[in-house]
Amino acid sequence: MRNLLFLPLLALATCQSASNQKTDAATQTAACPPPPAPFTVRHPAWMHDATIYQVNVRQYTPEGTFKAFEQHLPRLQQMGVKVLWLMPINPIGTLKRKGTLGSAYSVYDYRAVNPQLGTLDDLQHLVKEAHAHGFYVILDWVANHTSWDNPLTRQHPDWYTRNAQGNFQPPVADWQDVIDLDYSKPGLRRYMNETMAYWVKTADIDGYRCDVAGLVPTDFWDATRAELEKIKPVFMLAEWDELHDPPFLKRGEFTPNTHLLEKAFDATYALRLHGLLDSLGRGQKPTRELARYYAAERRMYPAGVQLMTFTSSHDINAWDGSEYERLGPNAQPMAVLTALLPGVPLIYSGQEAALKKRLRFFDKDTIEWNNYPLQNFYTKLVQLKKQHPALHNYDGCAEFRLLPGPDKTVMFERRKGDAAVLVAVNLGAQPQVVHLPATSTSPKPAQQWAAVFADGPQAASNSEGLSATLPPHGYQVWQQFAKK
Repeated sequence: MRNLLFLPLLALATCQSASNQKTDAATQTAACPPPPAPFTVRHPAWMHDATIYQVNVRQYTPEGTFKAFEQHLPRLQQMGVKVLWLMPINPIGTLKRKGTLGSAYSVYDYRAVNPQLGTLDDLQHLVKEAHAHGFYVILDWVANHTSWDNPLTRQHPDWYTRNAQGNFQPPVADWQDVIDLDYSKPGLRRYMNETMAYWVKTADIDGYRCDVAGLVPTDFWDATRAELEKIKPVFMLAEWDELHDPPFLKRGEFTPNTHLLEKAFDATYALRLHGLLDSLGRGQKPTRELARYYAAERRMYPAGVQLMTFTSSHDINAWDGSEYERLGPNAQPMAVLTALLPGVPLIYSGQEAALKKRLRFFDKDTIEWNNYPLQNFYTKLVQLKKQHPALHNYDGCAEFRLLPGPDKTVMFERRKGDAAVLVAVNLGAQPQVVHLPATSTSPKPAQQWAAVFADGPQAASNSEGLSATLPPHGYQVWQQFAKK
C-alpha cells in the first residue's frame, strides 16, 4: 500500500462563503479568493463547468464544411460539451504545401476564410447557431508563422526572421511549409492584435486556442488579452506547458516564453501529464509517479490555476496514433482520468465514435462515425463534470486527494464540502480490489457512494467497510452529496 497523498488545491480554512462574494456576470464567481498576483486572468463565468470539444472541420463530414458540421450541434449539445474549438479557418498557402490540401496551420490570409470550409457568412451562421445551442466558440490561431506565399511576405518582409543567408526560415526544421514571424517588429504586433480583435467583432467568437504560444513573446499575449477583454469576456487556451518542453523543441534551440497563465491565458496544455498518463497506460511507469507530477504542478501554479487534460488531439492522433493504438484496452480508463482529474477536459473529434485510425493531416480523411458507440460514455463524463460542484474548473477551494490502492490502479477523490466524486481505474490485466473511503469527514452525514456507471463494478460492504472489484482495464466513478 502506498502512503496516502493529500494534495489540497487550497487550504479550506482560507475559503470564504459564496454569499460574501461579489457577483460579476463576466467572470467566474467562486467561493474562494482568486489566485494571488501576478495570476490576474479573469476566467469567463461560463468556463466553470466546461469541457472543450475540438472540431476538425475538414475531416468531420464528407463535405468538410461549416454547414455540414452545423448539423452535429444538437448531438454535441446533448453530450454537454460547452466550448467548440474550431481548427484554423483561414486559407492555406500553396507554396511548399504538404500533401494535397496542406496544413491548416500554414496560414495564407489571416483575415479571410478558407473557401474549402465555406464563406464568412457560413462561419458567422455557425457561430450564431452554436450560441443558440448554448456553446461558446474559439478559433485556432497561428500567430508564430505564416505560409511562404502569405501576402505579408511581400507587403512587410521585415516582419519575418531570417537565416544566416538572409532568407526566410521555418521556425522548426521539420516545418518546411511555413516561415517564422519576428515579434520584435511593432507593426507585426499591431497587425496581429487588430486581426484577432477583428474575428471577435466580425464573427462574434469567444476566444482563441493559440498555436505554439510559447514561441511568441508573452507580453504580446498579455496585451492582446487585455484588448480582447474590452470587446467581450474571452477564453484563451495556449498550446504549451511550462512543466514540459513540447517535443518539437531541441534543447538550446529556443528560449521558450513562460508565465503564460499569469495575465494572458486561462489554460495551457497538460503535456507533461499527458506523457505520464500514456506511460502509465502502457505499463512503462508505476502509478505512484502521479503524486510526483501533482507535487510539481502545485509548486509551479497556485490553487485555482488549471491545465487542459486530454487523451487525444489533432496532433496526437496524427503523429502518435489514436488512443487505441497507444493505450489499447486502457483507452477508456484513461478517458475517465482525463475527464475527471483537476483540469479543463478536452474531447477530440471522433473520440465518441471510438475512432481507431490516424486521420491524415494534409489530405482529406473523413471520420467514420459508426453510430457513435461511445456517445453515452462521454456524455456521462461531461454531464458529471457540469453537474457536480467538486469537479468545477478554477475552484481553489475544492480538494483533490490521490488515494492508496493496489499496483496498477489509480484512485482519487475530489471534494467540495459534503459533495464528492471518487474515481478508480485499473490499468492492469488482473482484477483489483479497491477500498472506498468513508462517506463523510464532516459532522453532517453524507449519502453512501452512488455508482455513476451502472454497468461497472459496484461497491460492496464487508467487515472492513466498502470495497469494489475492478475488472482488468476497468473503471468506476462514485459520487455523493450531503443528506437533506
